[in-house]
Amino acid sequence: MQKLVLLTLCNFLLFHQPTCADEDSHTYIDGEDVLLWMNTVGPYHNRQETYEYFRLPFCQGSKVSKIDRHHENLGDALQGVELKHSGLDIRFKENVGLTQYCTIELDQKKFESFVYAVKNHYWYQMYMDDLPIWGIVGEADENGEDYYMWTHKKLEIGYNTDQIVDINLTSEKKVKLVPNMKIQLTYEVVWKESTIEFRDRYEKYLDPSFFQHRIHWFSIFNSFMMVIFLVGLVSMILMRTLRKDYARYSKDDDLDDMERDLGDEYGWKQIHGDVFRPAPNPLLFSALVGSGAHVLSAALAVVLIVMVGDLYTERGTVVSTAVFVFAAISPINGYVGGALYARMGGRAWIKEMVVSALLIPGLISSTAFFVNFIAMYYHASRAIPFGTMVAMLCIILFVILPLSLIGTILGRNISGGSSPPCRVNAVPRPIPSKRWFMEPSVIACCGGILPFGSIFIEMYFIFTSFWAYKIYYVYGFTLLVLVILAIVTVCVTIVCTYFLLNAEDYRWQWTSFLAASSTAVYVYMYSFYYFFFKTKMYGLFQTTYYFGYMAVFSIGLGLMCGSLGFLGTSMFVHKIYTYVKID
Repeated sequence: MQKLVLLTLCNFLLFHQPTCADEDSHTYIDGEDVLLWMNTVGPYHNRQETYEYFRLPFCQGSKVSKIDRHHENLGDALQGVELKHSGLDIRFKENVGLTQYCTIELDQKKFESFVYAVKNHYWYQMYMDDLPIWGIVGEADENGEDYYMWTHKKLEIGYNTDQIVDINLTSEKKVKLVPNMKIQLTYEVVWKESTIEFRDRYEKYLDPSFFQHRIHWFSIFNSFMMVIFLVGLVSMILMRTLRKDYARYSKDDDLDDMERDLGDEYGWKQIHGDVFRPAPNPLLFSALVGSGAHVLSAALAVVLIVMVGDLYTERGTVVSTAVFVFAAISPINGYVGGALYARMGGRAWIKEMVVSALLIPGLISSTAFFVNFIAMYYHASRAIPFGTMVAMLCIILFVILPLSLIGTILGRNISGGSSPPCRVNAVPRPIPSKRWFMEPSVIACCGGILPFGSIFIEMYFIFTSFWAYKIYYVYGFTLLVLVILAIVTVCVTIVCTYFLLNAEDYRWQWTSFLAASSTAVYVYMYSFYYFFFKTKMYGLFQTTYYFGYMAVFSIGLGLMCGSLGFLGTSMFVHKIYTYVKID
């Protein structure tokens, strides 16, 4: 009883303390401190090459903040957010006239730093009440001989009752950079009442004219029509073709052994004793399929969560959500991979579980580790802190692995014992020769063309939002494109598998997986085109970062499509052989 009373008292003290107006609650009282956070600075054309704001020899205001907002969440740390207090004295609804807040003594080293920043079009980012603000360091003259720095920040802040709903920064007072001079930095704050609702304050950062352009809508409509056409075509061809096959096989069943031997038997029925033979290297195959199902489930879950919660308006929240969702649904990985491995007769199920669980985290970690070395060499804010690395390692070891183990055990016990509709022959049947375009390698290369065509336009919008200064918010389009990609991938893979089986080649498992996953190859090839022709990125760090993480993205997409292709094709193969009478 005493413990119950004590627990109730603790809960009361914890949840019923008087609240204070601040940027966490997004409400303020008149005259309350409003904090301006300096985040990062870096070249405009290299969005990911960012540095802590005060890495440039800017000076800081005299006001001291008792709040430290270095990293608020896991997404902040992974995305290189480096919040430092500006030192500017800003109070809610109190205007500030032109005020000097610090002086920079421009020695030779500082002069060269600012000249380099102006030459490379350095921009900086700030935050106030979780709203981003961007400004430019300076600009060069037309001849590129003289360099100027903006020394005055004019902040126009819109408020609606007790909440901040709009912020605009104007950079003024251009000063020519000369060694050994003194630069006085000033600021000004103007408060204006606004009719913008708090829930709508983030809309000014979105770009409807870009993301909801007619081309975007047309691409979605075009892909949707492709799905309808492809599904109809596949259904018509396969239904008519399979009906003829079934009729022919039924007629063959009525013949005696002599007539059947003299007849001309061919087609997918002839390999019924080998079609359900386990795929070569079943451990790796099961791990790949399980990881692909994991990626697909995580992508769908994150898109749905972001759509419902508008998480793109909160800094680092989408990345944090993706990490925790991926970890939480790890049982799907274990279930799919473990069940498939058990059906293929695999015995080293613990090894398969470990490989499957660590495949994606290991790929991302190794890429991040490599990029981290370069980021540390550049002293970039993208360098992941050691504490964040430890946190990610703990998530992998104490969340992903145990949940994958649970999923594997369930998969083996629930779905691992199902038997194929046909008995597998002890001796593999020889694979007859066929035309070159029916070889599994050719099918695997061509299988990803149509799925890539269905997502081609959307890739441009996603790339632009991530590699340029645009906030992606049309997650409804993303969900639609995921559904379209899934349908196109399954349809194309089923057609490819049918032609392969009809050529009496039973190596359909790896072929279906690779034919679907080859979409990723075309996406990665497109990333080269995008880098060289659609961006102005440069430098070792940005190039390494771009191609490293584009490789991770492409491999994840390939695993997702490959898993979709194999699972859809597996259902098709089981279905057609279930209705065939086998002697």
